[in-house]
Amino acid sequence: MNRETMTDYSMEELRDELDRVRYKKNLRAAIRNTIYTLITVAAAAVLVALLLMPVLRIYGNSMTPTLYEGNIVLSLKGSGFETGDVIAFYYNNKILIKRVIAQAGEWVDIDKDGTVYVNNVAIDEPYISEKAFGECDLKLPYQVPESRIFVMGDHRSVSIDSRNTSIGCVAEEQIVGKVVFRVWPIDKIGPLK
Repeated sequence: MNRETMTDYSMEELRDELDRVRYKKNLRAAIRNTIYTLITVAAAAVLVALLLMPVLRIYGNSMTPTLYEGNIVLSLKGSGFETGDVIAFYYNNKILIKRVIAQAGEWVDIDKDGTVYVNNVAIDEPYISEKAFGECDLKLPYQVPESRIFVMGDHRSVSIDSRNTSIGCVAEEQIVGKVVFRVWPIDKIGPLK
């Protein structure tokens, strides 16, 4: 073997080794950048979930037929809730989900068959499957206090809600947000009504 062939062979090996080292370096950089990007996206998703759109899982059946145990929903932080909106709120280190019935200053009355009146007008409730007086220990008619919201579950015979003094009306600072969208189960995905 002459000296030229050995040098050419060594240069070719050096190029291959250099290419291999560059490839490893580029691969490490790509993996590191991908991991940083995933961590950033995950952190942003957590912040959005905590600050703007909390994700909640339904336990119990006080909101059937609208929501069932195991459903997963998104709530949207904000204020200015209307009658018929579904809201989530804190109560004794738990989050409860109920429907807004009346606002501060309005009068609520419920007759024995379960028809709900706000300011002496029966409210339209297409979301309930059966009316019930439920567990009510309020003196009716009842005026909703200032900065409070009167809420009720859709399954009136089992729901413990503002009709009962153990929960009472919901203060604005207790509210997590308006429940706006169901994400689970797959066949029920969509906005809440």
